[in-house]
Amino acid sequence: MTEQIAVFRSRAQAIDCNSRLRSLGVPSSLINTPREANIGCGLSVKIPQNMLERAKRIIANGRYSAFYGYFRVKMY
Repeated sequence: MTEQIAVFRSRAQAIDCNSRLRSLGVPSSLINTPREANIGCGLSVKIPQNMLERAKRIIANGRYSAFYGYFRVKMY
């Protein structure tokens, strides 16, 4: 299954983002950043594919300075 993740350089911001998404109805979760991304703080936010556009708007409005970008990963 392919998932979208939002990668952050800050654990605190990743945790805050996950909380904000969940409070606004996006069923996100914290995951360990895949090694292949080779960036970040070790935590990323997993976002359901069907909620990606909504999550992108919420993240953009959050103005997270440590936000790195979105990646598509295969989850096993």
